Amino acid sequence: MATPFGMFPFLRKLYADAGYQGPKFQAALKRVLRQVQLQIVRCSDTAQGFEVLPRRWVAERTIAWLNRCRRLAKDWENLSCTALAFLRLASIRIMMRMLCQT
Repeated sequence: MATPFGMFPFLRKLYADAGYQGPKFQAALKRVLRQVQLQIVRCSDTAQGFEVLPRRWVAERTIAWLNRCRRLAKDWENLSCTALAFLRLASIRIMMRMLCQT
């Protein structure tokens, strides 16, 4: 957790699933990253059926975009550093498409 927030110090908020709402995770987060605010995304108690959770769609959308890359759709890579390199290339491709749209 410290690596992405150390590389990008302007990040101030961390969205997490309800599984991370326990005191152990919050204490560890405060110990490592004091300036980061944790916001737990919970599902509504009154929801029936499917309901879009706030900010959850951002992660789901990004995963869907990355899965459109054939190389990332299956685990073909033997080394984790190779898989990380292709993940970065796919992310760069997505960012370039967003930046070049007019």
